[in-house]
Amino acid sequence: MKRRLLLLLLFPLIISVHAQQLTPRQLYPGLFEEVQLGRIYPDNKTFVDALPKEDPETIMQAYAQQKNTPGFQLKAFVDAHFLPPTAATTLYKSNVAAGLRAHIDTLWSVLARPADAGGQISSLVPLPHPYIVPGGRFREVYYWDSYFTMLGLKEDGQFALIRQILNNFSYLIGKYGFVPNGNRTYYLTRSQPPFFSLMVGLLAQSQGDTVLVRYQEPLLREYAYWMAGAESLAVGQADRTVVKMPSGQVLNRYWDASDQPREESYVEDVTAAKLSSQPAATFYRNVRAAAASGWDFSTRWFDESGKLASIQTTNLVPVDLNCLLYNLEKTLARTYELQGNAEQARSYQEKAAGRKEAILAYCWDKKAGWFQDYNWVLGQRSTIRTLAGVFPLAFDVATRKQARQVAAGLKKDFLKPGGLVTTLNTSGQQWDAPNAWAPLQYMAIRGLENYRQKELASTIASRWVTLNSNVFQQTGKLLEKYNVVNTTLEAGGGEYPLQDGFGWTNGVLLKVMNQYKMTGKEAARKFR
Repeated sequence: MKRRLLLLLLFPLIISVHAQQLTPRQLYPGLFEEVQLGRIYPDNKTFVDALPKEDPETIMQAYAQQKNTPGFQLKAFVDAHFLPPTAATTLYKSNVAAGLRAHIDTLWSVLARPADAGGQISSLVPLPHPYIVPGGRFREVYYWDSYFTMLGLKEDGQFALIRQILNNFSYLIGKYGFVPNGNRTYYLTRSQPPFFSLMVGLLAQSQGDTVLVRYQEPLLREYAYWMAGAESLAVGQADRTVVKMPSGQVLNRYWDASDQPREESYVEDVTAAKLSSQPAATFYRNVRAAAASGWDFSTRWFDESGKLASIQTTNLVPVDLNCLLYNLEKTLARTYELQGNAEQARSYQEKAAGRKEAILAYCWDKKAGWFQDYNWVLGQRSTIRTLAGVFPLAFDVATRKQARQVAAGLKKDFLKPGGLVTTLNTSGQQWDAPNAWAPLQYMAIRGLENYRQKELASTIASRWVTLNSNVFQQTGKLLEKYNVVNTTLEAGGGEYPLQDGFGWTNGVLLKVMNQYKMTGKEAARKFR
């Protein structure tokens, strides 16, 4: 109890510390807005990742002196003072003839980054150990991506790199009190789906339970971040990431500490806010909370209109998030069991049991036969079915009967020629139909295997491997997302072009191929 109280008391200090690290918008006021709104770069993420050639104060002095002079050209000024970043895979050319496994093996080195030296004035938050970036425009580590990348690293026996990535996240938790969305200053206001406990568990599978005890402190600190403010909540109230349900149980939501446009998507947010009836600050907060979920964007977060303008992420208690926190509570209980601390072990087991009961009560829709998010403001479940509904199977929260119903729904509605579609809505958003994503395929397969729905799990795996293999044979690339409805077309939607690399695709693909003893070519021939 004393440890938990201390961590909660430290939370405001944690926030003040990371607020001291200035973002590009804070470093270059006025210039930032002109560059982003003027589309000096087609992708707003380019400027926020650029490396300044001089210190920010010198650049801002030069801008103030030159911006109103005749013939001033903003693009020329930016080119003179900033070095734009390059994509992680720009120079890499794949060897299709070598096959999928060789491609993935090579990509680990292409996507690997050494420990950051620090000292440079940029948005990058230095990390003390090597890490893997996703690829394409994503030139930094990403929190939930990394777990699925680690699945592949484990298959390749790269335990030293897994441990280094874990130690980076432990470092970030120690510095900020949570794992940021990514190691950029403009990401320091939010986290992402809390997969840290699964990462620790992944390493423990190979190196023993002492790993769990070794990372107990960062696990506790992450839990304190997600539960901060819970003890003072009244029923029907929310504060940051916590919501007190009618039953008195505390569940969680996604949240971002800022109510400003995302700097990496500044034009998109400013433009979209004008179409919303919400106050701009509310709209930006909901957009940022969706970014914290990793599902940016999906009709999952919208009202019945299905439009981005209606985004209401902070009104929703997400089923996947609460399953992940259930796993964190179970993991913490196990760390105390290993230490012989029965009282604390029992405390976290009780927390997990209470959360499980609440997930079943609020997120299970008996009529739909599906686990759905809960709108705590309206006091009702969402009507939108998404692949987030497989998470209770992945973490053994569902009953056997519920798992059978979810499996039936997956087979009937979500299963497509290339795998599982993310939602049943075709909206133009990238986390909707017809798109599919590697992490959700894996969580569905894991959940189905847990409940002995092996035939469906194998079918999903086969179709996913086939699609990945066929696209690789045609393009030499593994992609961020795929169109599973029409497998001859690229996935679309989103705020940026389709990215290749791609960390979590590589990791899940290698894990699934090994689990089901497939090679890409064999799967493609067999299941075409």
